[in-house]
Amino acid sequence: MRDFDVIVVGAGNAALAAANSAREAGADRVVVLEKAPEAERGGNTHFSGGLLRIAYGASRALEPLLPDVEARLPGFFDNVEPYTEEDFMSDLRRVTSDRTDPTLARILIGNSYETIRWMHETAGVPMEAAVSLAGIRVGNRVKFQKGAIVRARQEGVGLSRRWFAHTEENGIEVRYATGALSLIRDRRGRVVGVEARTPTGIEELSARAVILACGGFEANAQWRAQYLGAPWDHAKVRGSAHNQGDGLRMALEAGALPRGQWSGRHSTPISNEWPDFADRKRTDKSNRLSYPFGVMLNRAGRRFVDEGEDLGFYTYAKYGGEILRQPGSLAWQIFDQKTIHLLEPRYRTSDPITSDTLRGLVAQLDIDDQVQALRTLDAYNESACGAAGFDPTVLDGLATTGVEPPKSNWALRLDAPPFVAYSATGGITFTFGGLAIDEDARVLGTDWRPMPGLHTCGEMVGGLFHFNYPGGTGLVSGAVFGRIAGRTAARDAARV
Repeated sequence: MRDFDVIVVGAGNAALAAANSAREAGADRVVVLEKAPEAERGGNTHFSGGLLRIAYGASRALEPLLPDVEARLPGFFDNVEPYTEEDFMSDLRRVTSDRTDPTLARILIGNSYETIRWMHETAGVPMEAAVSLAGIRVGNRVKFQKGAIVRARQEGVGLSRRWFAHTEENGIEVRYATGALSLIRDRRGRVVGVEARTPTGIEELSARAVILACGGFEANAQWRAQYLGAPWDHAKVRGSAHNQGDGLRMALEAGALPRGQWSGRHSTPISNEWPDFADRKRTDKSNRLSYPFGVMLNRAGRRFVDEGEDLGFYTYAKYGGEILRQPGSLAWQIFDQKTIHLLEPRYRTSDPITSDTLRGLVAQLDIDDQVQALRTLDAYNESACGAAGFDPTVLDGLATTGVEPPKSNWALRLDAPPFVAYSATGGITFTFGGLAIDEDARVLGTDWRPMPGLHTCGEMVGGLFHFNYPGGTGLVSGAVFGRIAGRTAARDAARV
């Protein structure tokens, strides 16, 4: 008799969705292997902002997730636009330069609403409006970016805590400080368990099915240098230090087919003051995503991106990388008093540099060519716009003229002192390279056939994201494919 019906490797959102889905689908003996000690459990989910990008029609479709929202935000449903499956697909195709796998994208989008309802109603994950992440107050109204409406209450910390509670309620064992080292296969080639490093030594754990859900390789400096190239080997890691690519290595060694953009990653502008690995207590509060309402200068004193190319949730995952590639991997985000109130609350974890003049501000910044920095700011101001027509909730078309790079929206002059500046660098969240799967989340081998007994989900799924990423999609992808992987693994286990 096998030790377990299903072994799940990993303990983040995708892994626990898979484990509970397998249990719900009839697998009696499910175990979760968490490489981290219990005090560091939860993978990248713990560090996330908890945002959940889902497709829905009328705004009232969100009411089951947010039943008391009108009490806190009167008129909420009147201020929320529909976000249809077509809208979601359009955004995903646009930001990935149309390289997202269409089959995986349809599965993700088509299951997004139902899966988040399942998380809320079955696992008891409480939801709230994502006001501090995506809400912008305009007069007496709070307006949201399309699709970025719902998040887990208490963000990733609350989401992780509730998943672990539900896992315990379902009688699923979690083994901490137990990291999978390799897959075990029988003579027929079926995956029948894992070899794991446990607190007492090396053990072999047998199972009827295995689900790999232990993330990418973003915490592995060697792999970052190998697959992403310089300067990614010295990027600050926004999430778990335990995501070293173990699951990917095991699967590839067993003959799995790599898929997706192995040179791609989700990155984020974060405070340059933060440590090399994420602060577990402050989670994602390092983010610096309000750059569309100001300008960014590098240490050479030059702008280097179109800060107003799009809404922040559609550019931040690539602009973190752009900052990292600048001299010293450093940038300065500069704002004036016309937009300072629009900065998201996470900026409060840093004290800004301030001055009543741009010259005085630049003099305080770590910029090698301060003369050029002032020229850049003067040229920007000469080409920028007044406040008439400024609308931070939409692409307002207020654009610069005659400067490179342009600023395509929200290009207000910096002329309302005092001026403020925040440091930024590039932080890596997760990697895009992963494994090929079929529609049932079964891992494909290099012969393009499913590898019996092996499934995957979460950040290990390759092919969804390329170049960029729509904010809030990762957690939903993890839950969608985790739920599918759990059902499939339970079904496969029952047949063995």
